[in-house]
Amino acid sequence: MRTIRIFDTTLRDGEQSPGASMNLSEKLQVAHALADLGVDIIEAGFAVASPGDFESVREVAKSVKGSGVCSLARCVTKDIDAAAEAVKEAEQPTIHVFLATSPIHREYKLRMNMDQNVETAIEAVKYARRFCPDIEFSAEDATRTEIDHLCRVVEAVINAGAATVNIPDTVGYAAPHEMYERIRNLFERVPNIDRAVISVHNHNDLGMAAATSLAAVQAGAGQVECTINGLGERAGNCALEEIVMALKTRCDVYQAGTRIITQKLVPVSRLVASVTGLKVPRNKAVVGQNAFAHESGIHQDGMLKNPTTYEIMSPADVGFQKTDLVLGKHSGRAALADRTKMLGYDLDAETLTNLFGEFKKLADRKKNIYDEDISALIEQQMHENKGLNVPVSSGDWTFVSYDLHCCTGSEPVLTLKLRRGTQEYTKEIAGGDGPIDAVFLAVQDLTGLDISIKEYSVQSVSVGEDAQGESTVLLNKGSEIFRGHGVSTDTIEAGTLAILNAVNRMVR
Repeated sequence: MRTIRIFDTTLRDGEQSPGASMNLSEKLQVAHALADLGVDIIEAGFAVASPGDFESVREVAKSVKGSGVCSLARCVTKDIDAAAEAVKEAEQPTIHVFLATSPIHREYKLRMNMDQNVETAIEAVKYARRFCPDIEFSAEDATRTEIDHLCRVVEAVINAGAATVNIPDTVGYAAPHEMYERIRNLFERVPNIDRAVISVHNHNDLGMAAATSLAAVQAGAGQVECTINGLGERAGNCALEEIVMALKTRCDVYQAGTRIITQKLVPVSRLVASVTGLKVPRNKAVVGQNAFAHESGIHQDGMLKNPTTYEIMSPADVGFQKTDLVLGKHSGRAALADRTKMLGYDLDAETLTNLFGEFKKLADRKKNIYDEDISALIEQQMHENKGLNVPVSSGDWTFVSYDLHCCTGSEPVLTLKLRRGTQEYTKEIAGGDGPIDAVFLAVQDLTGLDISIKEYSVQSVSVGEDAQGESTVLLNKGSEIFRGHGVSTDTIEAGTLAILNAVNRMVR
């Protein structure tokens, strides 16, 4: 059994998903969760991209233990300098340099011939080696690169000192058998390939990222680059949870495994979904809400007789519970604390106290409380104060109440009451294209902020007519985007909470 290294790029490539940007506190929260999960290397960002990216990489490098920390860099001196400075305090610092090698990139993007391409790669790896011994080189668009040129580049960068060489399917173009053949070709034709770990970083444009990554493992690759929930550019990357559980469940085929603690996959998936605002589809493999749900009578009958009739993995192996825990208004703090632990959350006493108060309020409003309801309440705590280690500010706007009158064909009439510090503010408004637009106009007027809504969504957290609504909103203030999150059995209230959550981030 080989051990395949897991290189997680949620904080770099995953964050490039539109709307998924994270602040420093959120990045640190995700980074520590990834380290606890057992990720081998965390790509914390692109240090030269912005002062904020540099600070994020540096803080992750300083605080994360048990995983290597990496920064991306182009084959440019200033990029490598920034990456080296950002990761220098990591337990295992890594500089990841990349250069496109395919003919379309060489001709149209880089304006390089083959010789210049190879020489640029060599010089970058040699320069990066001055700062740390663990250098990874990526041949961008490797699957559309001529095989002879790719072999030449791989041999050259290994001789220059690259400890890992990445063969990315940058645009998700390769079929699984093509990826297998490409990796096998490298092992057969590159004489010094035994001196480096061969890695793959495959995108999901055609829905084959996990399949091509597994084909590469079969061909001899020793590292897979992936993201939680498959986040990333365009259609995303290979999903970490899928590659890990495929190797674990079908170890008879792949003869390989990872050091990932699989029981933490669902909690980490939920954390990343909460922080980025990009929700996991119900039918998502491994971590989706329906991954271990059975409605068909035939399936249910089989499950009752023997769970392996329709489940190839145990729910507990990835962090799910077999059944929802139904709680109600008579449940106590101990039962709630036990359920939060079983769901994978580690809450401090103050956060648990706040959660219990919100739980009791919810229990008075709906008959049954499901695991999804509890997770939503916890995530709301994260999006407010303690979960993100943001101190409560007297400048925060909080919701008090609303009174709304609306009907088809007429403008809504809204009275919205907010609190800031000890003072309450009320705004009456007649207008807006529906209730949420009226709420937004009222918030805009009360706060005095020049903002606009970029994106708004609401979805059901659990089941039943009394299910909670979970709202996510993206607000624009100039060129900046702020995300907000709100949960309530009242969808108008949930939308208001989401808008105020984003406004408070803006104010802070």
